[in-house]
Amino acid sequence: MRSVLRSIGSLCLLLPAVASAATPDWVERSNRNAAVLLEVMARFGPETAAQLGVDGYDEAVVDLEPRVYERSQAATGVAAAELRQRKADEQDPSVLQDLDILIDAADDAVTSERLRHERLLPYYNVPQIVFVGIKALLDPRIPAQRQKAALIRLRRYAGLEPETHPITELAQARIQERWAEDGLLGPYVGEVEQDLADAPRFIDGLEALFASAGLSGYEAPLAILQDQLRAYSQWVRDTIQPRARADHRLPPELYADNLKQFGVELAPDELIRRALLSFAEIRNEMQALAPLISAQLKLESTDYRDVIRALKARQIDGSDILPLYRERLTQIEAQMRRHHVVSVPGREAVIRLATEAESALVPAPHMSPPRLIGNTGEYGEFVLPLNVPGKDGRDDLKTDDFTFDAASWTLTAHEARPGHEMQFAAMIEKGVSAARAIFAFNSVNVEGWALYAEAEMKPLFPLDGQLIGLQHRLMRAARAFLDPMVNLGRLTPEQVRRVLTDEVVLSAGMAQQEVDRYTFRAPGQATSYFVGYQALMALRQRTELALGERFDRQRFHDFVLAQGLLPPKLLEQAVMQRFVPDELARTRKAGA
Repeated sequence: MRSVLRSIGSLCLLLPAVASAATPDWVERSNRNAAVLLEVMARFGPETAAQLGVDGYDEAVVDLEPRVYERSQAATGVAAAELRQRKADEQDPSVLQDLDILIDAADDAVTSERLRHERLLPYYNVPQIVFVGIKALLDPRIPAQRQKAALIRLRRYAGLEPETHPITELAQARIQERWAEDGLLGPYVGEVEQDLADAPRFIDGLEALFASAGLSGYEAPLAILQDQLRAYSQWVRDTIQPRARADHRLPPELYADNLKQFGVELAPDELIRRALLSFAEIRNEMQALAPLISAQLKLESTDYRDVIRALKARQIDGSDILPLYRERLTQIEAQMRRHHVVSVPGREAVIRLATEAESALVPAPHMSPPRLIGNTGEYGEFVLPLNVPGKDGRDDLKTDDFTFDAASWTLTAHEARPGHEMQFAAMIEKGVSAARAIFAFNSVNVEGWALYAEAEMKPLFPLDGQLIGLQHRLMRAARAFLDPMVNLGRLTPEQVRRVLTDEVVLSAGMAQQEVDRYTFRAPGQATSYFVGYQALMALRQRTELALGERFDRQRFHDFVLAQGLLPPKLLEQAVMQRFVPDELARTRKAGA
């Protein structure tokens, strides 16, 4: 089950909400089935469950008590058996499909946790765990009455509530009890170094969270917890760092499992082959476009790399960044309506700036999701990190990739509309089962749509916006061969950095974030953008072939968004078996 928690809580932090209004009968039945697995999730990872919207867990904290692995595996196995029994008694095809999603999620979680238990020494980034757990409750979108539970959760983390122990002591105990086992790999040294560099931001950021929420009575327990977290960081530096492994590579079976958890079904070599081809084609398109922009800017060079550097040199001041992105959103929405791309909600999308601690947690523009269960109208937020901290505060690792005019077009299309924000809004407003919103979730499903959304809008952007849109697509293709190649030992991290800075034209800071992502933050995840994009593009073309002149882009996109986070194969099944026949019937009737 912890593999499910990792998938839900990883980088993309990208999950939709499950609506409660006008819920169809089959969705209600499916949600009762999903509750079986949600209960296991809540028992061992209550912070994530509460963030999803599961009631009754706001005060609880992650289970790091003795034998947590054995207890979690057993509970997940019991849940899977119960779901198989329910499947034998079910007749509705939609509920059966969701039961398959739930059973697969449980089985995959058991396999993933077994692999990690057999090969890796436990390691916990406790300052980040605590910061995320408190931040989830003190989100301004959470009702004030629920936010008060953060005071109890704080005391539980510190071991100040009856029958609780400090989370730092529990984490140390779980690591030390397996310390002497032969063959277990320690964490990658780069991961430990970055965690230690980020820890002060998380520890100090806790006080800002409580102060912003307007709660009282947190000061004394927070001071105790902060001292515990600082001591834990020193223990990691003294004890874990010397045991850390120098080789970033995971055992092959663990890397393959990572790819599967993120929704990537392609073998690494096939993924590399496709991505290299796309990389070359996108780069050629960028080079064809660059001279036009060079002429506009009166540049001497027509090389796409030099043109991008010239565009990035026009950085936007901090106070002007948020207004710029809001203006871009207004312009993009107007284009979406004018060109009938997808149905646009009447309400405004939310864009805000990140705090320093949030920037350390997710060092790139991202969508912050609302709760997924029992949602009463909260929506996602497009969050912009402006000053992304580098390792040890190094100035040479600052980023300039998000804070210039030409980048605002494709970033807004990806994170806001018609990208992630539209995904989440559609599921809030139209309703989708918990199985599809939570347990079918993977990065391929989510990121495929957002990159596809960029491509849909690119022809409508000005030339400089089109070039940066292609640059971001080039980065996604690069990820899809660099991530597997560095994890298979075919490229070094330094070679990866060179490709990203010299060919993709990323800043040194952004390139380092990418290397960290491939090597220890989430090996395999970065490939999901490319895989999901290709799957959705192929489905779009197949649908156009089936419908011909009867194809309606807006209706197709509305249908796709209404399906929730279906994996590519299930989405293809829904489109070809439901959307295409319905469209043929509708257009024949209209023609008659």
